[in-house]
Amino acid sequence: MSKRWLSLIPMLLVLPSLSGCGQADSASQGPAAPSETSLAAIGPDPATDKIELARTIDRLFDDEAVGETRALLVMHGGEIVAERYAQGYNRNTRFLGWSMTKCVTGIMIGMLVSDGRLRRDESAPVALWARPGDPRGEITLRQLLQMRTGLRHSESAEPVHDSDTARMLFLDGRENMARFAEAQPLETEPGSVYKYSSGASVILSDIATQVLTRSSDPARRRAAVDTFLRTRLFDPAGMDSMVPEFDTSGTFIGAAMLHGTARDWAKLGEFLRNGGSVRGAQIIPRRWIEFMRSPSPKNPGFGAHLWLNRRYPDGSAQLFPERAPKSLFGCIGHLGQYVISSPDQKLTVVRLGQTPDDKREELRRRLGDLVTLFPVG
Repeated sequence: MSKRWLSLIPMLLVLPSLSGCGQADSASQGPAAPSETSLAAIGPDPATDKIELARTIDRLFDDEAVGETRALLVMHGGEIVAERYAQGYNRNTRFLGWSMTKCVTGIMIGMLVSDGRLRRDESAPVALWARPGDPRGEITLRQLLQMRTGLRHSESAEPVHDSDTARMLFLDGRENMARFAEAQPLETEPGSVYKYSSGASVILSDIATQVLTRSSDPARRRAAVDTFLRTRLFDPAGMDSMVPEFDTSGTFIGAAMLHGTARDWAKLGEFLRNGGSVRGAQIIPRRWIEFMRSPSPKNPGFGAHLWLNRRYPDGSAQLFPERAPKSLFGCIGHLGQYVISSPDQKLTVVRLGQTPDDKREELRRRLGDLVTLFPVG
């Protein structure tokens, strides 16, 4: 594990479940004028009201109620219509995607399924589960992708270092994360319950690695996955800045560790919005992207490693149901990382930054304000 990883440990303190006077005078004067910075960040044809878009961008950068926004990029119809960075960041800065990485893991599995090297509804090829009588042998790729494994997992806990996610990423599981995740026992029947789990994503990464190479050598495992991602996804989609991280065993940390510029995260959103095609070339079968965007049987707000614009069974929401088209979906990461794609609006929005849990709801609301500025059709 690199030293850079150790620098991430302080972030565990905020690891989530991987969001008076003078009012009368302000109202009489109308809305505040947008900043010159936000106005300059908007292109000549933003496809919506430029002044209101600039005000909305200001509210994402200048108000502590949403934490720290470091990058915001808006694409409409395949073109960048707004792009702003906080001081110290720019178009060349690589940002850690945290759980947005899971969307790439879902795409990687889809490519291997389309190649005929994996099967979505057969038992997942995990050697530890293949022993006779092991009930974990019933777990399928579909269930791993939809977070319905039945495996014991705590995504968050108090204190935070007691969570399985923290243990896997930073503590006793960090040397071989897949082994840590695959060793967990069942707590419910596979397929019966939705339970968000970064462990499921790491298991999928390990499965993909073993398909791509039979070697147990960490360097060869890293090279096999890095080459596959680069030649099959990153290069065709023009995502030149993307850098995946691996654990000591050579497993891609497909739950949380992928770095890229805001523009390249936007290209991921456009790739998904366009059904897996780039400039008319189909990079992955469209039906796989449709599967990723289809609601899990146990949680309509989650697809196959992709968040959907529907409410969770408990009534909560990760995106903007009732405000934006149902077809909208997103990749969402720890500390308020978002790639939001809305096919019906021809829209992709990327927000990168650092927002603690107690400010995530306000951030979500304001991102919804931005999305709803753009028309459908």
